[in-house]
Amino acid sequence: MTTMEQKGNSFYLFGITLVAAIGGLLFGYDTAVISGAEESIKKYLIDSQGLGSFIHGATISSALIGCIIGGIISGFFASRFGRKNSLIFSAAFFLISSLGAAHPEFLFFTKGDPSIGLLIAFNIYRILGGIGVGLASAVCPMYIGEVAPAHVRGRLVSFNQFMIILGMLVAYFVNFSISHGETQSWVDETGWRYMFLSCGVPALLFGVLLLIVPETPRYLFLKNQDDKALSILTKINGSKQANAILKEIKETIEDVASEKLFFYGKTVIIIGILISVFQQFVGINVALYYAPRIFESMGAGKDASMIQTTVMGLVNVVFTLVAIMTVDKWGRKPLLIVGSIGMAIGMIGVSSMAFFDVIGVSTLIFIIIYTASFMMSWGPICWVLISEIFPNKIRGQAVAIAVTAQWAANYFISSTYPVMMEHSSTLTYGFYGLMSILSAIFVWKFVPETKGKTLEEMEGTWTKVA
Repeated sequence: MTTMEQKGNSFYLFGITLVAAIGGLLFGYDTAVISGAEESIKKYLIDSQGLGSFIHGATISSALIGCIIGGIISGFFASRFGRKNSLIFSAAFFLISSLGAAHPEFLFFTKGDPSIGLLIAFNIYRILGGIGVGLASAVCPMYIGEVAPAHVRGRLVSFNQFMIILGMLVAYFVNFSISHGETQSWVDETGWRYMFLSCGVPALLFGVLLLIVPETPRYLFLKNQDDKALSILTKINGSKQANAILKEIKETIEDVASEKLFFYGKTVIIIGILISVFQQFVGINVALYYAPRIFESMGAGKDASMIQTTVMGLVNVVFTLVAIMTVDKWGRKPLLIVGSIGMAIGMIGVSSMAFFDVIGVSTLIFIIIYTASFMMSWGPICWVLISEIFPNKIRGQAVAIAVTAQWAANYFISSTYPVMMEHSSTLTYGFYGLMSILSAIFVWKFVPETKGKTLEEMEGTWTKVA
């Protein structure tokens, strides 16, 4: 027996993690690409029809409807078709959405002039892309969490968040390169189409690479494919550990068909939902979706706002790396609490600047403090916890519920932002600051530490209902 067979192949583990995490990159790319196209979409499809801020917010957030749908169906897809095939479905949705959002006339209409019909077609394609995001957001962390050994699981699931942020950063650069040097009228008429079309490249790559990665060993065991499960566990963990892990899985998945969602009580489900909801109620996606407009409102021009947004993207990457390097050393709870405090400082600072009508570098600094704090904590750690707190027997259903709640909260926060800002920017950002404070209290009181525990050991945290 070779040393690699005894200790496991870390290169193999990172390779399959990297492929799965491309789903995270697509998640981030699709989320951020709208930031560069948002103002052009408003002018081309909304203002031209005389529609108001509510339709504007609903259109920019339309993909989130698909995300909610994707979250709802993710449990069924992951359980019925497997984690790997669910990600392949996700890649297909991404590709169709990219092509359709770039050219919404395709299939639905033959005329490209702005119209209510064209706006509806655009939203349909964005919803399809949202379904892909919803699936990927649930299944990518689940996939990585189920293949990763306990001592590096936090780091590898956090890597998925790094890929989300990298996807956002790539989208910011692509949006900037498309708009740079062009007239605003060209961007409003044509440029936004290229922004959405660019998402098709990573979507196609994702779908092709998924064909060469394995299914997760825990899912294979659920489907009575013990030999395949053991083979993959051996490649990842080495032969000695693989047999021990398979034994643990076997003990915790016996009679899985008879298990109900609340077999471990309601507490674990409620905690999972609240982790997801707080991640959105702190307002992060407002900063992501509307970043260029926020900077333009601070006095920056089109190119300057794109540059500042890109700088934010770089900050996000750096602080996500901080989370990756510390999550398995410091634990999940300390990072979340520190991040919540930092987010509260950032958002309360932005709220104060808005109250005193101060626009400038100080506002940018508070926004960077806020986003950096989120990226080193709630950004990656939320997904880490969702992938590991639920017992094997209910993971598919429970993750679907938590992710659906997250996307519903995301839609609510993102779609209400324009209307809230029309009334009071001070109260809007103050609300996000208050949610940051409440999130710290919630983690301190209710969220268990999962550092270093196997997925099977986590089952003992929850009380089984007789």
